[in-house]
Amino acid sequence: MVSINNLTVEFSAKALFSNIGYVINPHDRIALVGKNGAGKSTMLKIIAGLQAPTSGSISYPRDMRIGYLPQQMQLTDTLSVVEEVKKAFAHIDILQKQVDRLTAEISDTTDYESPRYQQLIDELTYLTERLHIEQSENSPAEIEKTLIGLGFTRTDFDRPTSEFSGGWRMRIELAKILLQRPDLLLLDEPTNHLDIESIQWLEQWLMQKGAAVMLVSHDRAFLDNVTNRTIEISLGKIYDYNVSYSKFVVLRQERLEQQQRAYANQQKQIHDTEQFIERFRYKATKSVQVQSRIKQLSKIERIELDEIDTSHISLKFPPAPRSGDFPVIAENIGKSYGEHEVFSGVDFTLRRGEKVAFVGKNGQGKSTFVKCILNEIPYDGILRIGHGVEIGYFAQNQASLLDPELTVFDTIDRVATGPVRTHLRDILGAFMFGGEASDKKVKVLSGGEKTRLAMIRLLLHPVNLLILDEPTNHLDMVTKDVLKQAIRQFTGTAIIVSHDREFLDTLVDKVYEFADGKVREHIGGIYDYLNSRNPSPSPATAAPDSRTAKTEPSKTQPTPSGPQQETSAKPSAVPPSYAMAKEQQRLRRQLTKKVEQAEAAVAEAEQKVAELETMLASEAYDPELYARHAEAQKQLENAMSLWEIAAADLEQLASL
Repeated sequence: MVSINNLTVEFSAKALFSNIGYVINPHDRIALVGKNGAGKSTMLKIIAGLQAPTSGSISYPRDMRIGYLPQQMQLTDTLSVVEEVKKAFAHIDILQKQVDRLTAEISDTTDYESPRYQQLIDELTYLTERLHIEQSENSPAEIEKTLIGLGFTRTDFDRPTSEFSGGWRMRIELAKILLQRPDLLLLDEPTNHLDIESIQWLEQWLMQKGAAVMLVSHDRAFLDNVTNRTIEISLGKIYDYNVSYSKFVVLRQERLEQQQRAYANQQKQIHDTEQFIERFRYKATKSVQVQSRIKQLSKIERIELDEIDTSHISLKFPPAPRSGDFPVIAENIGKSYGEHEVFSGVDFTLRRGEKVAFVGKNGQGKSTFVKCILNEIPYDGILRIGHGVEIGYFAQNQASLLDPELTVFDTIDRVATGPVRTHLRDILGAFMFGGEASDKKVKVLSGGEKTRLAMIRLLLHPVNLLILDEPTNHLDMVTKDVLKQAIRQFTGTAIIVSHDREFLDTLVDKVYEFADGKVREHIGGIYDYLNSRNPSPSPATAAPDSRTAKTEPSKTQPTPSGPQQETSAKPSAVPPSYAMAKEQQRLRRQLTKKVEQAEAAVAEAEQKVAELETMLASEAYDPELYARHAEAQKQLENAMSLWEIAAADLEQLASL
């Protein structure tokens, strides 16, 4: 589908890529990996056509559409959310205008035998077929499903985009890209601004829609769930593995070990040859052999070892001073901003030594509750901090709060006190800021380096309660693993706000879910929590949206001692009136019928697609048959969209 041919990119006479080539096939879902600075983002920009290579070329099929989501972008939109997202269908209007223009030109042409007339007919036929394929009969439903899947609510649809934070506006851009149905998706760290539910929805979308995908991500679980091919960039070359990320890690280690053995054998051969030449260089009887060895040495193609980063981060939190048995006790905590209630009635007790996770959609109050614990904002209720509790806090925007004009060493030197000041160089070295790196200014550091520098602050004073708000943002996988191990070994208590499932797995033994103004306690790890919310995934829940995310306890759910205890327990509700029950029954019957009708439409569309695919496999190439198949596929997708929405509405009613 896309062919990269002899691609070379140079910066300041240094080659980033050197004569590399590969092919992106339809349905490939590629993880693009490599150390920081290897050129992953540059590769995406070149394929997207936003940057020109030094040499080489990229071949694309005719009329191929590429969707590109960068890590950072300048957003100046001023429309409402729905109006902005509708721009995804602007290409259909352009096609329609081209069809109208050609139709008018053909109607004015009288010479039916001229080459120009035949050219106009061919162009109109081609554009009409494209327009027929591109048009969607149910674009509002597609917009709704995509926005809800990415975490928006229906009340957000008409809000101006300027009211949303940068992270939410990146979601709007992602929604536009997905709705354009590109043939190739290029995603640079797409999960940075998504919560767990939205990440899971995006995973399902990428696996179901069939478009080719190339993505850069440090989210190991996301890569494993989405990708089926891994391309590594190392030392200007690429290594292509037709496996998911976790399998790639194993195969890469095997390759490096083989490479090391081959390199060692070659170095021994070179050393022995050089010794022979040096020993017999001036002996006339050996001159022929010496010249032969010199030629042999010059012809050896040297094995170049992949660049192995021998530097490593060494992170260990200082021993935690003993605190009281209950570091944090919250009773009936509530927080509102004007008429907007973030949460209410929260009861929360944290025991010494526990490691817990705060999860939930963005904007549901995770960071707000952390600020209540830190007493940074006013709140309702009673919140007690236990005896002897010393808090170490890593804020979500901690890295951005660093002074860009200070050096790495000065940043730490200005906050360090006591005996630790004599070990600052050792601490910086343990975080890969040894030697000249400690004299770099903060403004030239990468996002990951700034995060590591901000993390050092937590090591300057012993604490017994760690609060980490999105600590893995901008960290590579190796550093995340080191941080995870350090938290495991930490003897104090830890609260971790994160959407990184792999990072939280085996690290926390309790999950607090923030949703719908409540905080619910789930005993067990992160995957226990996720499985409890979706115990038996079905087609209707394969692409989760916010309407199906509610986990209100039902009559058959466990008692408060079970795995889904709600920390803000309330007295049992008054039974609904007879009239209300009748109304719910009526709505349930309507929605059930709607789901059944949608299922029948899906089955009919699937049968039609199957019949056309059988015809395509058995008949010669027929453009009209391909157009009919594309139209049938579009109808199937629309039917699936209506089915998912109807099923979600029925499930929401059942949860009330």
